[in-house]
Amino acid sequence: MSTTTPRLPAATRTFTLLFSSTRRGARLARLLTCEQLRTWQVSPGVTDRAEQVVAELAANAALHGRVQGRDFRLTLATDSATGVLRIAVTDARGDRLPSSVADFATPPDDESGRGLLIVAALADRWGSEPYPLSGKTVWAECDFRAADHAG
Repeated sequence: MSTTTPRLPAATRTFTLLFSSTRRGARLARLLTCEQLRTWQVSPGVTDRAEQVVAELAANAALHGRVQGRDFRLTLATDSATGVLRIAVTDARGDRLPSSVADFATPPDDESGRGLLIVAALADRWGSEPYPLSGKTVWAECDFRAADHAG
């Protein structure tokens, strides 16, 4: 008689929370991201990258995606089957879609304007999509399996 070892289904974990579209809300999103990823026991390398990505996307949502009285939403999702951490920040300004990184021409002496360049450098993939009715979601993905084996 042959027996097979039972396999557990792939674990998908999700964390979603609304934050005020302020600098304080963006900071809180970054801090809670670190705590949630530590709780999920995501590797420190991926957690560090995710912290910076969330900091940039949340700051952009508070600065460029702000509509008075509307919050932004942070969603973190891990999928053990694919080995991916997905970060998504949704704001209320669908009329302000981010440009491709190749389109950026920030003067070297400017103090801002490099957030999406940082996201592109830290994430394995990123992009944006419209969010009904009038918003947008900017997302980034970090492969945690590759990072776990790299170090």
